Amino acid sequence: MVSAMESRPSHPAPADPAPDAGLTTGTVARRLGVSPTTLRSWDRRYGLGPAAREDGRHRRWTPRDVALLEEMCRLTATGVPPGEAARAAQRAFGHPADAAPHLPVPPQTPRPGAAGSGLPLGTVRQECRGLARAAVRLDAPAVEARLALVVERLGTVAAWEEVMAPALRAVGRKWETAGERYVEVEHLLSWHVSSALRRVPPVPATTGPPVLLACVPEEQHTLPVEALAAGLGERGVPLRMFGGAVPAGALDDAVRRTGPAAVVLWSQSRDTADRRLARAVAGRAWGVKGARGGASLLLAGPGWAGGGTPGGVLRPRSLREALRVLGAGQK
Repeated sequence: MVSAMESRPSHPAPADPAPDAGLTTGTVARRLGVSPTTLRSWDRRYGLGPAAREDGRHRRWTPRDVALLEEMCRLTATGVPPGEAARAAQRAFGHPADAAPHLPVPPQTPRPGAAGSGLPLGTVRQECRGLARAAVRLDAPAVEARLALVVERLGTVAAWEEVMAPALRAVGRKWETAGERYVEVEHLLSWHVSSALRRVPPVPATTGPPVLLACVPEEQHTLPVEALAAGLGERGVPLRMFGGAVPAGALDDAVRRTGPAAVVLWSQSRDTADRRLARAVAGRAWGVKGARGGASLLLAGPGWAGGGTPGGVLRPRSLREALRVLGAGQK
């Protein structure tokens, strides 16, 4: 696999047209990570078209045209509505919006919560709308930049609860109603959210038993526990992260070997929630006779909804609450 990825093509890729000739719409769309249809729509609606047309028909984009479009993409990725972003980009490049030619466009009623992304976002922060737009465009650099910015500005907890999680839920709902469409959006967004969470710099951990984080067997949704791991790490809480679908026997061994202060078990759906495993973890003790200890058990995720959980087990409903329960909420 590595050698195939590193191999060079037998024929060189076609070069872009010379700068004087301008770029085609397809070339510009690939560079920006948007569709040619989007570029034509921006031209028709906001006058963001090419300065030159070859033979009066074919569109050729100059470097200045491309720079203006890059600014348009940057602004919409931050959550600025497309109309406002177009006017701001035109002002930045000395091209007043009211001087731009417009062809009549049939009026459209915006869908509630769509925010120009096609996703059912509802009432969310502007940063979440910008992230959703970038994800739907499959604009990986913009997604990465948006995530890094919200973590830096808002902190891990607010970035997860107010930006990342709402965008992920919206993609999931869209996927459920659109068949196989938007699967690629979910995969791209999930990958970059995971990367952003793992880049949160931890502080030196305090001494003492760790918090053990794991998904129950058959559960592959790891992003919520990755967010908890990032929150604990930046607060200096020692932890052991085991990720998705941890077998019951392996989890029991890990608890026995690490002697954790707490165990967090994540379940996304009722199909994966293993209450027998939860009872076993809650009753697990370790240490020498006469000085045996046990761990607090936190059952996190919607899969644990309903009864049948062991007495004394904690059910945090959010990242913020989980950090507080684990003694890391005020650090």
